[in-house]
Amino acid sequence: MTSEAPSLSASSSLPALPRNLLSIQSWVSYGHVGNAAALFPLQRLGFEVWGVHTVQFSNHTGYGEWTGQVFEPGVIAELLDGIEARGVLPQCGGVLSGYMGSGGTVAAVVGAVTRVRQANPQALYCCDPVMGDVGRGVFVRPELPELIAAQAIPAADIVTPNQFELELLTGQKVETLADALAAAHALRERLRPGGPRLVLLTSLVRSDAPAGSIETLVVSGEGSWLCRTPLLPLDPPRNGTGDTIAALFYGQFLRTGSAEQALSLAMSALYAVLELTHRLGTREIQIVAAQAEFEQPRRRFAAERVE
Repeated sequence: MTSEAPSLSASSSLPALPRNLLSIQSWVSYGHVGNAAALFPLQRLGFEVWGVHTVQFSNHTGYGEWTGQVFEPGVIAELLDGIEARGVLPQCGGVLSGYMGSGGTVAAVVGAVTRVRQANPQALYCCDPVMGDVGRGVFVRPELPELIAAQAIPAADIVTPNQFELELLTGQKVETLADALAAAHALRERLRPGGPRLVLLTSLVRSDAPAGSIETLVVSGEGSWLCRTPLLPLDPPRNGTGDTIAALFYGQFLRTGSAEQALSLAMSALYAVLELTHRLGTREIQIVAAQAEFEQPRRRFAAERVE
């Protein structure tokens, strides 16, 4: 007598399909910046991520030398054509963008966001306006800050500038918490109407903060929250931290629907990554070694309501 294999019935317990996201950023073969810093954390949070690369380099440019190439902006539209041909754009829940590289790339990213929203009006766009940093100044092409401000910011639902980029986008100096809140509110008013309109200000260092700390601030329509962690003595500062926190916050906000929870979870996970990076003494951030921290960080830094 032969026994039949059990059949898969409708009542069988199957996992839900993951949510899909499109991430348009740079790519490095060695190390973790751009998509190489954002894709894996989002995947560990349970998202299916469609990566579109604006450049492909051997390593990030912080080393001073690298190999590889910058892709033409038309490649983004071409890849979107191919994805759309699969009939899956209606299942895309959002777009994350980072380093763009050229003015044509800004327009191509905004075009991709428009196409995704046409297929799925509920899709949320998170823009990390990579333009510069304190100490380094503007490190992208001179025309990019103006183009990002004019084209990408008004299309965004979530924007994740660092302190230097917030000042550049708003023309407002940030020295105190009151300054940071005022500038973030000014930027929030320029985001896409009808969306959550979240501003995540990263790497906030202010004169009225406790010594030896670094903060991240989120400003929303429901309130504003500040999350503070110890400032680790990472010298030089590690590349890719902004890309990682943007991905972690975006993913956690999509999962929880709460800016407060997303801030606490994302900052706690990033601190764990950087703390391990510091202990191991590595030049590259340890997102693979610290991956268990992404979903439920062992050490949780609370988000404090400030408005």
